[in-house]
Amino acid sequence: MIAARYTQGGGFAVADTAEPVAEQGGLVIEVEAASICGTDLKILKHGHRKLRDGQTITLGHEFVGTIRDTGGGTHGFHVGQRVGVAPNIGCGHCGMCLQGMGNMCPSYSAFGIDRDGAHAPLVAIPAAAVEQSLVIPLPEGIDAKAATLAEPLSCVVAAQRATRIEHGNTVVIYGAGPMGLLHVMLAKAGGAGRIVVADRNDARLELAREVGAADTVNVTTRSVRDWAAEHEPAGIDVAIIAVPVPEIQSEAMDILAPLGRLCLFAGWPRGTTGVPLDTNPIHYKSLVVTGTTGGGPGDYIASLKLIGSGRVEVRRIVSHVFSFADLATAYDAAAGGTALKVVIASQP
Repeated sequence: MIAARYTQGGGFAVADTAEPVAEQGGLVIEVEAASICGTDLKILKHGHRKLRDGQTITLGHEFVGTIRDTGGGTHGFHVGQRVGVAPNIGCGHCGMCLQGMGNMCPSYSAFGIDRDGAHAPLVAIPAAAVEQSLVIPLPEGIDAKAATLAEPLSCVVAAQRATRIEHGNTVVIYGAGPMGLLHVMLAKAGGAGRIVVADRNDARLELAREVGAADTVNVTTRSVRDWAAEHEPAGIDVAIIAVPVPEIQSEAMDILAPLGRLCLFAGWPRGTTGVPLDTNPIHYKSLVVTGTTGGGPGDYIASLKLIGSGRVEVRRIVSHVFSFADLATAYDAAAGGTALKVVIASQP
């Protein structure tokens, strides 16, 4: 079968690979839809710390599909059932795993990271993923192309839970890429009072307004600090950094109101040098600063409910849909810098 393959130290290729076989207690899923994540593109540029030199994997960790083989297990799943998969498989016995947060397990494994993922027509799900409740039935009638965004939305759900956005809060979101736009939609659905998005791309800022932002700031012509001084002089309730620009941290803390919350949602690029940070605002304004990465199965389930109910219209940020026969073109589009979410689908 055709697959998007990456070799650590060797690069990317669309190539034929063997069809997976279900292990005892595991599954094989026919992929209905899978989206390309920024993490996939980072792996192509920089590799991944969990990969051995020369190791080859199939990329893709955002996916949904239909069960083709149950692997002889007695786990309650059946052939033909539509499911999504939370992608991070923990060890199953550490403190994080026992709290249902396998994404925080020190020795986690993940589809498309250090094991074969879903940028191929078929993907094998190990028994461990089934045992950890990472395989989740899809709501009746949910659109596969929307449901594949349950995984990135689950990361946003986890972040906003940690950040405690409350009804009526003013929320500043730095970055109008796919993750920033998901933050806008979820904050809007959760009752945020005023959502402000900062970016340098006018087209993406326009889309941010369409999906729920009340105000936008193009940072090439105006700073968020200046906007806040004019419109929210008492300070912002919540700031979310969804773009890998370290210098934003200082500005975000400066514009927060007392008891404000800051979420460091985006990680910095490898090799980023330290950015001087005055921590006095944290102390004197009693700020809460948190970081989140990934989401657990509970966040994934919540995301499916939000998508299935229509409360978060994730299809608004799907800019391209390709077939598996056009995998190379799909990756070109995702890497081109203008696409939002690129989806690969069995029925585009």
